[in-house]
Amino acid sequence: MSLEEELESLTITEDSSSSSSNSATTTTTTQMMSVEEKFQIVRSIGEECIQEEELMNLLAKKPQPICYDGFEPSGRMHIAQGVMKTINVNKMTSAGCKVKIWIADWFAQLNNKMGGDLKKIKTVGEYLIEIWKAAGMNLENVEFLWSSEEINSRAHEYWPLVMDIARRNKLPRITRCCQIMGRNEQDDLTAAQIFYPCMQCADIFFLKADICQLGMDQRKVNVLAREYCDDIKRKNKPIILSHHMLPGLLQGQEKMSKSDSSSAIFMEDEEVEVNLKIKKAYCPPSVVEGNPCLEYLKYIVFPWFNEFKVERQEKNGGDKVFTTYEELIVDYEKGELHPGDLKPALSKALNRILQPVRDHFKNDQKAKDLLKKVKGFKVTK
Repeated sequence: MSLEEELESLTITEDSSSSSSNSATTTTTTQMMSVEEKFQIVRSIGEECIQEEELMNLLAKKPQPICYDGFEPSGRMHIAQGVMKTINVNKMTSAGCKVKIWIADWFAQLNNKMGGDLKKIKTVGEYLIEIWKAAGMNLENVEFLWSSEEINSRAHEYWPLVMDIARRNKLPRITRCCQIMGRNEQDDLTAAQIFYPCMQCADIFFLKADICQLGMDQRKVNVLAREYCDDIKRKNKPIILSHHMLPGLLQGQEKMSKSDSSSAIFMEDEEVEVNLKIKKAYCPPSVVEGNPCLEYLKYIVFPWFNEFKVERQEKNGGDKVFTTYEELIVDYEKGELHPGDLKPALSKALNRILQPVRDHFKNDQKAKDLLKKVKGFKVTK
């Protein structure tokens, strides 16, 4: 069987073996959901979906779609990666999806993270998994897969796929995907980094993914995977569900940075650190656009609690519970909700989310040792 035929055989069918073998484990709640209800849950994750009709068709025909997510172990985990991923994964599994989380240790080495030290990279990967467990990720239908182990065990499947993707694409097309590594086309790229997009594209097919659930910064390589399907005449393309990227806390920071501790809140930050970072965060009165504090509320606090409580003096309007983000924005734009009241309430909500993680890393010896090691590693770009 040719490579094209092998890939085409991964057709979405109602009685596909990957679905039927797992359908018995699907919860009663999921079984009772309509296709439309599942669609609304899954679609709510993405800032963009390519394509919605394909997603609806997938959910109608496959009881347990495979969702691919992944991360490069490259340093401490900030709240966007920790809490937002927990929220998104829990949504996917609640709608009946099987989530495969790709621990891209080889990719981190290719990208020179942790100075290319694979042992350190693996330690970081173990630390990140500990955080998601402590944060409340529902692991019933989640599988963590280490790229180095999986690729080595099925090298005869993986490398021909990588090579086929590489030979079908010109170098400029691949370098345009360098954003996925936190690089740009003008950077002085190594040969390994040029190979990176071809491998990440191959991962999608290697894992038999129906949905690619990654950040907007990974969009280009996911589109490359759909273009590859056109090249090999494969009908069922991976659906791209790209989630929003949270900005850094300071003015003009489009993305959080692990290397700049002032730009992000980390998952094991102490309460006093969270309070100080939010206090210093950019949050101009009545301005919604480019306001990171409001983005934290929209993408973290409201999805987590379904409300936001502000405690303030009677002369400033008294306490108020906002049940929707839209309701909060109206008050904020009018100046009826001031940053001086919003920020302490935001800090309080974030600290409630992070407390179980702090407790885990203080009380669990394995987690404590991992954190100590990771904090001692030098982050390399």
